[in-house]
Amino acid sequence: MDHLTNQTIKRFKQIREENHFTQSDFAEILNIKNSTADIERGKTKISGKVVARLLEEFSVNPLWLFGDSNQKKIQLHLGDVSPKVVTVNSENNENIVLVNVKAAAGYPHNVQDLDWYQQLPAFDIPLPEYRNATYRGFQVEGDSMIPILEPKEWVIGKAVNNLSEIGSNAICVVVLEDSVVVKKIRKNEDASVITLISLNSEYLPYTIQAHQIVELWEVNSKLSFNIDANPDTASMKQLQEAMLALTSEVRGLRS
Repeated sequence: MDHLTNQTIKRFKQIREENHFTQSDFAEILNIKNSTADIERGKTKISGKVVARLLEEFSVNPLWLFGDSNQKKIQLHLGDVSPKVVTVNSENNENIVLVNVKAAAGYPHNVQDLDWYQQLPAFDIPLPEYRNATYRGFQVEGDSMIPILEPKEWVIGKAVNNLSEIGSNAICVVVLEDSVVVKKIRKNEDASVITLISLNSEYLPYTIQAHQIVELWEVNSKLSFNIDANPDTASMKQLQEAMLALTSEVRGLRS
């Protein structure tokens, strides 16, 4: 085995280990039968299809893999996460489509289907805050973002056209290839990787490849229908009683 081949094998194995995959799991992602063991032993050459999968799934630069470049990762695209469909009302003004939990399950598969969007409810908010941009409403599923966002609440997201426009720690609706999640996002030194963070500490952060993001909507407001007209009534009553008792004591000291 020559030096160049040995280096390629080491770099191939490095990608697997950095992403914490077993040889079997890595093989499944790369569409290789059974395991990557033979590649890592130098018994099987890395095919063009495997190189393409490494580029697609992990942004691995083929030139780096084969020892011709020091740049490990390259971007398949320039971070385009803009809306794939924009809807308008009868007056040809953009409206806000509402995507509930049920619809969100099919959203990634219908992201470019205009007819599908037309089946969803839409409305317009006549406020200056919702002008000169594209907005979309998404219903929150689960409790991973409490206490800021409760299950079944709605968030209104402003369309982000490119990943370069969004800063770290923004709360966003992240449309992936197979799901829609609401998370706080954190950029990394490696721009090809994005960390998704839940506000609920019971859920651990996890990383995704930037190219997996189909659309990105920055949350700027929410709609809630679970307003308690008398929050903490008992506590307020206790506080009032304590204040009355204190007032009586102060008056007693003065007399």
